[in-house]
Amino acid sequence: MSGLHHVTAIAGSAAGNLAFYRDVLGLRLIKQTVNFDDPGTHHLYFGDHQGSPGSILTFFPHEQAAPGRIGVGQVGETVFAVPKASLGFWTERFIALSVPFNPPEKRFGETVLSFQDRDGTRLALAALAEADALPGWTGDGVGTEHAIRGIRSVTLWVASSDRSAAVLTGALGFREAAREGNVVRHQVGTEATAPVMGGAVDLRIVSDVLPGRMGAGSVHHVAFRAASDEAQAAMSAALSNRLGIQTTEQMDRCYFRSVYFREPSGVIFEIATDAPGFATDETIETLGSDLRLPAWLEGRRADIKRALPPLDAAHAAA
Repeated sequence: MSGLHHVTAIAGSAAGNLAFYRDVLGLRLIKQTVNFDDPGTHHLYFGDHQGSPGSILTFFPHEQAAPGRIGVGQVGETVFAVPKASLGFWTERFIALSVPFNPPEKRFGETVLSFQDRDGTRLALAALAEADALPGWTGDGVGTEHAIRGIRSVTLWVASSDRSAAVLTGALGFREAAREGNVVRHQVGTEATAPVMGGAVDLRIVSDVLPGRMGAGSVHHVAFRAASDEAQAAMSAALSNRLGIQTTEQMDRCYFRSVYFREPSGVIFEIATDAPGFATDETIETLGSDLRLPAWLEGRRADIKRALPPLDAAHAAA
């Protein structure tokens, strides 16, 4: 199975990030760790009950981060799947909690409600009948009938779709499924078997837009699923042999193993293995309840904890 594994974005306040995604959107905090390349920075993972591939949105919060700018070579929007009849609930919730949103619109036959988080990250909810049967996390204040199921799709802003599409179709297991205006949708699986979670990538052609700039509110990278190390190696080989794109060496991210590259428009892509998953250092029941560090950073735990901005007191006591 291919498709999306996770999306990683940049945030400002760590406490504010946690408050929005846990307390407003009702996602589960499945892992508190650090950016392995910058251990003085949180790396917060949100998802479903067990952090299933395709459900995961992660953040690098930087307290003093300048705002990013969405543009060519970046992710323009991350879309979550929710049950078909839940958009009324979410509209009322956003009004009550002062979350900025736009009127619902139709995209590729799906009703979509777009909104932004506190840093300006562009998000949306797609109401899908297929999502009704999928499990959703209900431990953070949003009932089962309305809970977010996972990531439906991402929209990439590209100068030209052809070369970016070649990466999706030539190495990552996607196929072109539909076109609407300047947006081309790609999906994994056949029309009958395309998964709801993580199954779609939209290429939005915006040739007259400036390149994006990383910062708070922007997406750092998009990760695609590999069922195994062998599947990951085959994807890397396809990128090299068919498209002349080289990936990094495999890196151990503790909960998955990753390789990275930039697709032709400049978006950072990752290919992440499904295994070993997030219950390697915590039980499913206790996911996200404490700071977890890789073995090579455990000796620095006290210094790292002192350097990290605090999360909220309520969660620290959980």
